[in-house]
Amino acid sequence: MAKFPIFSCNFPLIFLLSSFYFLTLQPISSSSLKSLNNNPNFDSEIALFGDAETVDAGSYVNITRPSVSSSGLLLRQKPFKFLDANLSSPTSFSTEFTFSLTPGSGDGLLLVLAPKDFGSTFSGKGPFGLNGENRFLGIEFDTEMNGNVNDLNANHIGVDVGSFVSLTVGNVSSLNLELNSGEKLKSWIDYVASSKRLEIRLSKLGEPRPYNPITAYGIDLLAMWKNEDVYVGISSSNSNGNSSQISSVYSWSFRLRNIPNSMHSLPVNPRGYLDEHGEHLSVHKQRVCPLTVLAGMIFVTGCGALVAFVVLFLWAIIISRHTVFPAEFPVKPVDFRYEKINVVVEKDADSVKKQSI
Repeated sequence: MAKFPIFSCNFPLIFLLSSFYFLTLQPISSSSLKSLNNNPNFDSEIALFGDAETVDAGSYVNITRPSVSSSGLLLRQKPFKFLDANLSSPTSFSTEFTFSLTPGSGDGLLLVLAPKDFGSTFSGKGPFGLNGENRFLGIEFDTEMNGNVNDLNANHIGVDVGSFVSLTVGNVSSLNLELNSGEKLKSWIDYVASSKRLEIRLSKLGEPRPYNPITAYGIDLLAMWKNEDVYVGISSSNSNGNSSQISSVYSWSFRLRNIPNSMHSLPVNPRGYLDEHGEHLSVHKQRVCPLTVLAGMIFVTGCGALVAFVVLFLWAIIISRHTVFPAEFPVKPVDFRYEKINVVVEKDADSVKKQSI
């Protein structure tokens, strides 16, 4: 009987200690998006980490809160490989998502791919909550100007590999768009393994997919990650002291594609292409040689003369078949003889008498 009161008195303390243990030693918890499984705007097998939470009965997700040091992650828990033994060619992917960024300062939004389950180790510290991660590919929708990482302005899209120093940058202002206007925007990101080309497109929600990308980068993800498992997610953070931006995602789909090398096409812009480092190269103009021009003129002249000869020859044959010539008669010499003829005119006797009377 004496042990029961002791157990009942110590039970709340044991409960608090155990709760404190799990809260302090366990990584940032995730909540499965069960309420979004029936939402056609999101893929299944998605989890939330950090400050990310569903809003409006699960219709969309707020990745960050309007507070300092807020960060969150929307992660696709099913990994994939760029080198799949079951496929005849390396894996390509296409993804599209709708998002908005409220006015104010903040890191913006990042689509990130990494060769490990970075959701289980998501610390929420550093830019986009990826503190210590150095093997990633990121496409950042940046709303801050930071010159030491090659930022073009406070309204750009950059491609990052292993660090947040952008290797190529696209100016969103050139599209008459503003990332942190609070307006819903839609982005399309495509990677074609056969051409080793990454393309990013952006427009307002409801507008058609742009023909030309806002920026593109040449990269071989197969050589970068080989047959490792790769995870993809959408991250955001407010790492600065005065950040209060809310990053929201309204839809997200991610699709893997297997494109044979025979279907490889040229870049969107036929006047240029990207080299393996992502730099834009123009098609070089060839020098014109005078001898080449002269030889070309002689060749064209000869071809023209040959064609004219053939046409005249055929014309002559056709005309000769339809022309009728008059028959020819033999010409013989004819002799003419001239004779002198004397004509005697005799008058009637009666007429003479009448004239005399």
